[in-house]
Amino acid sequence: MKITQNKTVNNWTEYTLSNDTGMSVSFLDYGGIITSIMAPNRDGQMNNIVLAYDNYDDYKENPNCFGAIIGRVAGRIEQAQFTLNNKTYHLKKNEGDHHIHGGDTAFHHTQWETTPIYEEHRVGVKLTHTSPDGEGGYPGSVSVSVTYWLTADNDFIIDYEANSDQDTVLTLTNHSYFNLTGLKDTVGQHVVTMDSDQFLELDDELIPTGKLHDVSSTPFDLRRGSVLDEGFHSTHPQNKLAGNGYDHYFLLNENPQPAISMEDKHSGRTLSITTNQPGVVMYTANGLEDGLSLQGGSSQKYLGVCFETQGPPASLNHDGLPSIMLKANDTYNKQTVFSFRNK
Repeated sequence: MKITQNKTVNNWTEYTLSNDTGMSVSFLDYGGIITSIMAPNRDGQMNNIVLAYDNYDDYKENPNCFGAIIGRVAGRIEQAQFTLNNKTYHLKKNEGDHHIHGGDTAFHHTQWETTPIYEEHRVGVKLTHTSPDGEGGYPGSVSVSVTYWLTADNDFIIDYEANSDQDTVLTLTNHSYFNLTGLKDTVGQHVVTMDSDQFLELDDELIPTGKLHDVSSTPFDLRRGSVLDEGFHSTHPQNKLAGNGYDHYFLLNENPQPAISMEDKHSGRTLSITTNQPGVVMYTANGLEDGLSLQGGSSQKYLGVCFETQGPPASLNHDGLPSIMLKANDTYNKQTVFSFRNK
């Protein structure tokens, strides 16, 4: 188990966590952006299974949020405002009339402080940042740490911790686009299984309406596993308005087993995801433009799938959903584990 580091463009540092099986995870101190996850196929061949820019300078803007830490609030906030303790807070409108992924002062545009950590069966780097009161329109000075761990058993763990000196709203995630083929194909034939009975309806601006739909008899029923292509070619109105795919919040059932699993039968690679977040946005890169220069090829629609484990920002405007409020002096503690195996 080891940690290496090297300087890249813009004086950013790229860290690489690696274990004795050959798996590695690389990321920048800028935005906590994951630039590579090298994972073996069934024959032991290593490929990068996340989308990453060929030219690191492209991460400065990174409109697709490739690999990044997302905050203060992951997802869309309707009309770029919310009310907390009878006070209305106005945020930057950066997607039409709405606010998405933290706005201009978002965590994916932040230079994080870093501390390498060595333990017996895992290595990690702790990324820390303090977002001042009022930054981006959000209340409270919020101290955040995100720790990336790689274990000897090919588990990639993300631990999130945060505290605020005022009541505020917060839900963090990572925005990696996974492709278990190693970018040899789209994710259309990836089989996804998800322990979820309900998903949030979207309106035509991709804003959750607050209405939960039963997944039964829809392309959103992934409880027994389904290829993503079924959703891409579905005539279901919710798939169509998302750009012929998925960009939806799934409410996860409370179960200690992995909530999500994904398999690429050709390479044999599997990914299992365990989290203590209440749900996940599954985004299948329906809006990814063609022709971006990526490591391993060019971008195209459906080239990756994001599993954005998080609380639902729709809870700011709709009752009956898990809250993303963080009370002053309480601790935000969340974890998501990505386990890579072979079949």
